[in-house]
Amino acid sequence: MTTFNLPDLGEGLPDAEIVAWHVAEGDLVRIDDLLVSVETAKAVVEVPSPYTGVVEKLHASAGDIVATGAPLVDFSDVTASDAVPEPPAADAGEDAATVVGNVPTGGELLQETAIAGGSRRHKKGRIKATPSVRTKAKRLGLDLAEITATGKNGQITIADLDSHAAKGKVLARSARPKTIAGRSDQLRGPRRAMAQSMSKFRDEVALCTLFDDADINEWIVKRNITARILRAIVAGCVAEPGLNGFYHSDAMTHQTESRVDIAMAVDTEEGLIVPVIRNVEAMSIDDIRAAVKHLKQATRNRTIAPQDMVNYTFTLSNFGMMAGRYATPLMVPPTVGILGTGKLQHDVVAVMGGIEVHRRIPLSLSFDHRCVTGGEAARFLAAVIQDLEMPD
Repeated sequence: MTTFNLPDLGEGLPDAEIVAWHVAEGDLVRIDDLLVSVETAKAVVEVPSPYTGVVEKLHASAGDIVATGAPLVDFSDVTASDAVPEPPAADAGEDAATVVGNVPTGGELLQETAIAGGSRRHKKGRIKATPSVRTKAKRLGLDLAEITATGKNGQITIADLDSHAAKGKVLARSARPKTIAGRSDQLRGPRRAMAQSMSKFRDEVALCTLFDDADINEWIVKRNITARILRAIVAGCVAEPGLNGFYHSDAMTHQTESRVDIAMAVDTEEGLIVPVIRNVEAMSIDDIRAAVKHLKQATRNRTIAPQDMVNYTFTLSNFGMMAGRYATPLMVPPTVGILGTGKLQHDVVAVMGGIEVHRRIPLSLSFDHRCVTGGEAARFLAAVIQDLEMPD
């Protein structure tokens, strides 16, 4: 008997949730045959078989959360020449989705039975959906059997889910009860990752936050706000590099970076997902705007790759897109800085000879006071404001 344990799917993640099995007990599988789709805090990952042999036992069911290193599959009749060792944990700079060989994420069209508990692939008469679509359907509480497919060859798409969910919300509003029923849900996926990272923040970081406003009344072009904010962060990193990097508490080392890789928090129905825009310091404002558009779309469609959500040097929380003026945004160790941008305001400001109404962006800069001084943070924020207040 040979046991395959759940490998580290990237960045030391402690566990993963079983989305769907693609084999059953008694099946003969070969090396690199698809075993299971799992969802980590980062993305849906398809795990291939590391052995040729017979599946003797599946140690978890769809919906179960399995700890990294815990038994996943037992194999019998394993071909000795085909046995391969389990891979080491992925380095943050490598493809965090790699398990054995090259592991694609959510690309292969899988078919799922409409019967509760069914998860094996079949050739005919079954629902067609990729793992990312199945995951979103599960999050929304949608039954794939009830959804009209508009994709190629009868495939259910993200758009089909959104359309079906929108219809359901209309019906729900028309039949809304007078009282709200409470419920208790286990945290999964991005929400589970948020709980873990915030627990780490609470235990480690010495938080301090500075608040100020940037007057953007002189902007020539009244759009591209997110792109302008990202450019301004680069200006802050140039002025005070200490906020662009990491603090390693065990060694008490403060590591600054020349690259500016900005993680941008995106709110989704599944929870907060934080993709990264790389090398912003080398981009034009048009390049930044295009990168933001691409990243938001990929994140909301859950097609963002795991390697696009790791190893960032600074974070932006643009909560003002919805509501709120100031906040105390929290960074995830080992990063040491995060900028929160609030809702645009029209404020009365004093000018020479009287008062005027100007557009202003509220800013909240949180930093790790273990390695960043208040003076450094203030100079960073001043550079951000100076860049934002430029006409273009």
